[in-house]
Formats: sequence, C-alpha cells, structure tokens
Amino acid sequence: MEMFIENTSRYNFADTVERLTEAVTGASWKVSHVHDLRETMKKNNLEVLPVMVLEVCKPSLSYKILSKDDERVYSALMPCRISVYEKEDGNVYLSRMNAGSFASSLKPSASEVMTAAFFEMEKILEQIIKL
Repeated sequence: MEMFIENTSRYNFADTVERLTEAVTGASWKVSHVHDLRETMKKNNLEVLPVMVLEVCKPSLSYKILSKDDERVYSALMPCRISVYEKEDGNVYLSRMNAGSFASSLKPSASEVMTAAFFEMEKILEQIIKL
C-alpha cells in the first residue's frame, strides 16, 4: 500500500482550502495551523505554485495517545496534515499520509486511534475530492 494518498479536488485552490477548512471544523476536528508554503518560498526569493498544508486534529482522538506515557512517542505523527496544492496541469490536489497503511504496526490502542482518525478524515475529504 502507498505511504501517501493523492486525489484531485473538485474545486479551485482557494475554494478547496476554504471547503476543506469548513468540512474539518464541521466534523468536530480543529485546524490548528495552516502553512502557506508558497509564501515561505517567496520570502526566500523562490517561486512555486500554491501549496498550503493544514494541520488538523480531533482532540478526543489525540487525547487517547497524548495522555499515555508509552504512546506519546507517536506524537511525532500529530497533528494530521493535509496538503492542498496546484500542479502545472492546472488541477488542484489533496495529499496526506496513508495512516491506515501503517496503523497496524503501532501498539493496539494507538493503532485504533490512527485507524479511526484515518477513516474519519477520508469521510470528510469525500466532499472535496473527485471520485
């Protein structure tokens, strides 16, 4: 199974970011930070097509990992990140780690949390990606 998933958005770049933000918050998730990588590159005199990375989390799921000493090691995978970017073909894409593919290699309770987060996020993204 692939480590990353990429899908084409139904919308233009700005609408994808806006709809994604609304869908995430509407599903009781939080957008903790947005990285505008195009602006970051611009500050370094480099030009790239639009790229925004949204860091998202669902506190009730995150707590299940962060509240246990022996599972905090997985905090390096948190929060979940969804990238929205444009390619030279003019299409807008969404990508994210395929947490479902490696969740089984984690401790059982962390695996359960990662699997739940993965499937919840995939359900949220169905509204935005072209099927």
